Amino acid sequence: MLTRGDDFPLHQTSEPVAFAGTDRNFYDRYFFNGYSPDGSVFFGAAMGFYPQLGIVDAAFCVLSGGVQYNLRASRRSAGERLDLTVGPIAISIDAPLEVITLRIAANDGPLAAELTFTGRHFPIEEPRFIRRNGTRLFMDYTRMTQNGHWQGWLSVDGARVAAGPGWSGTRDRSWGIRPVGAREPQPPPEGNFSQFFWLWTPCNFDDRSLFFHTNDDAAGQAWNRRAVVAVDGGAEHHYDATAFSIDWQAGTRRIARLRAELEPGRVLTLTPTGPVFAMSGLGYAHPEWGHGLDHGPNLAVAHDALDETGRNWTNPLAMHIQAPVTARLGGDDAERLGIGVLEQLFVGPHAPTGLSGLMEPAP
Repeated sequence: MLTRGDDFPLHQTSEPVAFAGTDRNFYDRYFFNGYSPDGSVFFGAAMGFYPQLGIVDAAFCVLSGGVQYNLRASRRSAGERLDLTVGPIAISIDAPLEVITLRIAANDGPLAAELTFTGRHFPIEEPRFIRRNGTRLFMDYTRMTQNGHWQGWLSVDGARVAAGPGWSGTRDRSWGIRPVGAREPQPPPEGNFSQFFWLWTPCNFDDRSLFFHTNDDAAGQAWNRRAVVAVDGGAEHHYDATAFSIDWQAGTRRIARLRAELEPGRVLTLTPTGPVFAMSGLGYAHPEWGHGLDHGPNLAVAHDALDETGRNWTNPLAMHIQAPVTARLGGDDAERLGIGVLEQLFVGPHAPTGLSGLMEPAP
């Protein structure tokens, strides 16, 4: 099966680009977030290709006025991997690794946009994520992450908002293996995972970007952790031994304050400042619009909204969230103040922070 991708030097195997190895769970995904300087508007977007499943899906969501508006779309791909359009949602690669434009055409829902992302630094390659469930491969993927600035506009119910100076955000690209599409009919003999601890904290400061993430097991041992500071137009500084502590919002599994020590004397402090964004809007763990699900032979487009009650921590659709934060970075010079995002997904126990049970509130 030849597609447009075969005319580009993209091949990773001896077969045409349409065939991505042999694992049904192979995926290739774009993710974006962005926010206004005052935090009054937050948006997220994503597009995922699932070559073995023959599906491509996308989503665009805006959090404004306490309501999260969600647009989702899905179609069959016929193996074509260079058509970056799913219904009203389209991505154009204006300058690879530097500039990308996101377009949301007028549709029968409340959202539309034209937003261009310009990176502040060369993308960061995170450590490869590999995790097995007994003998079965659960995750094996690579991700690159980049902070940048947004310009353009978005609209909600016809109310247009200009994005310009001070609008910041993050984009990532990840590809490899993780569970997508319909559930597998035969789970591993040991059962499916009942524990997952994930933190991700992209932050924007005046002259630099900072990224800290960790995947921990139930005992608190990190199986993937890294912190990076990328100076605009300059060097990357990597920290492999970052330690962190969490203060919890009472009676929940949501963070009130995160403190991460990149190295002795260099401390990052994050404090959530506004309404949370539910990642289910972008398809993560959504029962109907999960990544790679087949919605039939025709283009499928859907709209819904989540108010603040719908994004309460007890709602399964709001277990996986991103929260706008103020960021403080101390070190060997003056303290820096910035803004960013704290993404969290906590299922099961995590001994160092006191989490126990499957979804018991933090102590």
